Amino acid sequence: MASLVRHLTIDSSDAYGLARFWAGVLDGALADDDFPGDPEATVTAPGTALLFVTVADAKTVKNRVHVDLQPQDRTRDEEVERIVALGATVVGDHRRPDGTGWVTLADPEGNEFCVERSAAERAG
Repeated sequence: MASLVRHLTIDSSDAYGLARFWAGVLDGALADDDFPGDPEATVTAPGTALLFVTVADAKTVKNRVHVDLQPQDRTRDEEVERIVALGATVVGDHRRPDGTGWVTLADPEGNEFCVERSAAERAG
């Protein structure tokens, strides 16, 4: 059998703090043994697991890999507003007049990710 992706690992300056942000984004949960100051923190959410690891190096360039989010129970624009309220910033707005497109955001440590249209928006 081939390998499975266990989790996506993200380097950070504050593993626990960044994991708390992503737990909010994904409506996920931190592991029971994760606490402020821990060098690693894991977020689990339906269909995914993210591992945050504290490293000494600061982020200096654009991500080579990023996460694309598809809202489940709200529109893309509602999801962008919700995530910005959690602490993200808008990096690029690629929404088109016909409703297609996406929004590129950055998490509190500058890691880019995108919010696409929901399945309902794609079908409509």
